[in-house]
Order: sequence, then C-alpha cells, then structure tokens
Amino acid sequence: MPFTAGQDLGGLRVDLGTIPLGGVDANGVAWSLQSFDGWDSAEVRSEYTEREADHGAWASPVYLGSRPITLAGTVTAPDRETLEDALERLRSAAALGDTTLVVYELTGSKQATVRRSGKPLMAYVTDRIATYSVLVTAADPRRYSTDFQSGTVGLPFTTGGLTPPLTPPLVSTATTVSGEITAVNDGTFGTRPVFVITGPVTGPQIITQMPDGSVRFLTYTDVLFGGDQLVIDTDAKTCILNGTASRRRYLTVPSGWPEIPADAAVSFQFRAQSYNASAQMTATWRSAWM
Repeated sequence: MPFTAGQDLGGLRVDLGTIPLGGVDANGVAWSLQSFDGWDSAEVRSEYTEREADHGAWASPVYLGSRPITLAGTVTAPDRETLEDALERLRSAAALGDTTLVVYELTGSKQATVRRSGKPLMAYVTDRIATYSVLVTAADPRRYSTDFQSGTVGLPFTTGGLTPPLTPPLVSTATTVSGEITAVNDGTFGTRPVFVITGPVTGPQIITQMPDGSVRFLTYTDVLFGGDQLVIDTDAKTCILNGTASRRRYLTVPSGWPEIPADAAVSFQFRAQSYNASAQMTATWRSAWM
C-alpha cells in the first residue's frame, strides 16, 4: 500500500536524527518501529561489600550508567533505489558523533544525545522492504525535555534613595533591582544548567539558592572584557572563555556545583565586584527524567 509523507504509522514515534521511526518520511519511506529497548531505564553502577562477622553488606553510592538503546523494525520504500537510499540515511543517522534521539511520549517529548555503539544490522526482505536493527548509546543517561528553558539578567542596581541636600526627617525610597533567574525542573531527576557570562565584568559570581535554603557559589576571579563570553557547564564541570580557552583555574566552587533538583525550583543570582550595565548572565537548562 502507498504511504503518505508525514503519516504516523501508529505506536511509538522516535526520531533518530532526521529518520522518523514510526512514521513516513518525505520520500514516502515507511519506517516501522517494532522494538525499542533501553529507553525504560539506564544501567546502574553500584558496589556492595560484605560485612565482616555481621549480616548484610555495605552499600556504595548508586549512580546511573550509560544508556544503551536498540531500535529495530522494517523499512518499506516505493522502489529499490529509494530503499537503498533510506538504508544509507539510517547508517548516517546512527553516527559516530553526537545525534539527537527524540521520543514522542503521551506526557510530552523527551530526548537524549546518542552515538553509534554497535554494527547496524540491515537485511533485504524484498526489493522494497528491509529489516534494520541499530544500537546507540547515550553517555548521559538522563532523558531530557525537548523544551529548552533559559533566562538572562544583568547585574543588580539600586534606584531612588537619598539625594543631597538632606533635610530631616530622612526617608529612603531606594529600590534594589536584583539580577535573578528562577529555574524550574519539572522532571524526576536533577538537571544541571549551563551559564554564559558576557563582559565587561570584574569578578563575576553566580549564587544558587537551593530549595532547602542552602547556597552554592561559582566565583570567577579574573576579568571579562567587552565582548568576552565565559561558558560554565555544570555537568561537564568546564569553564571556557570565547569558545576555545579553558579558564577552569579561575573558577572556584567552594560548596559544590549547582543542580536543579527533581520537581523543584532554584534561583540563580548574578553578582560582581562592581556594577556594569553591559554585563549579562544567561542560564539554560532542560527538565530531566531518570
């Protein structure tokens, strides 16, 4: 039967790069998705040491490992040439570098970044139909929302206040406008933001107010000049100036790297040694699920 471009084949829909598994692409190729293993849960890393002369064992901290994912199904094309082209595109989509895998769930679409981690298996059934099985792995096991969230603020400043000459009684009407971003994680697992600080600014600092009242500080002890951009990735734990130069040695993290806990909100505050109206801080993040 002929298929229509954009048609949904029913069942689960997954995009591996530009390949619409569970749907029909612009060339009229139907990508049936019959097996999708690994999305339900990531691997777990843990150790247990037996207690000496006692019941039970000592448990180490438990961490999620990488997330291997297998996608398998059938490709149906209008003709042999289109089928061969489709299989070539599938090989390319299961890339050696980073590829975005998007899963369309009823509660909202989620994504992961994957790379090929096994030989793609493909076999012709007829001159128009072939089977496929692709193994990819997400090094970061979190399942992220496809909705990208961000906020941008400048440094805090004060308006109003007392202006000479002063005549008693003195009444101050000063108002401080703070550089603050509220970041919400709607998921079930902690997510880690990326900060971009744009100069000019001296000694910029990011203060994270956690839900339990604790505070975490990221302090950059060097100067950013006009046009400089400093990217702080709290997951990779990197600090990169202007896209090339590591400045991790200038970044102090005295109380731990900030994270937005599951189903919670934190506030990010931007501070510096002195005020500059051109300085900005942008925070970006995605809600994350286990």
